[in-house]
Amino acid sequence: MAKRGGFPGGMPGNMANIMKQAQKMQKQMEEAQKNLEEQEVTATAGGGAVEVTVSGKHEVTKVKLAEEVVDPDDIEMLEDLIMAATNEAMRKIDEASQQSMSQITGALGGGLPF
Repeated sequence: MAKRGGFPGGMPGNMANIMKQAQKMQKQMEEAQKNLEEQEVTATAGGGAVEVTVSGKHEVTKVKLAEEVVDPDDIEMLEDLIMAATNEAMRKIDEASQQSMSQITGALGGGLPF
């Protein structure tokens, strides 16, 4: 006759370990997210003529323009350079975020007992 309730083979103990590991991973992810939000990355365009800094919160925190790039007769070029530098900075912060999270979730394969 089959036992009533529980899981055959001691599954409840394993489930408790899984829950502990999940809680630990959640805490690590929260810490990584906080650290990422405090980071800033900078990207340039036009050979350094335009420099844009973005925070981990995806907010532009600084724009620096070289004097020679500010040409009232060529506003479109300046707009393109600002856009290029901003997009590159956003890509960098996304890459840093993915790398940070993959370090935590990469442990899933060997860390959990299933």
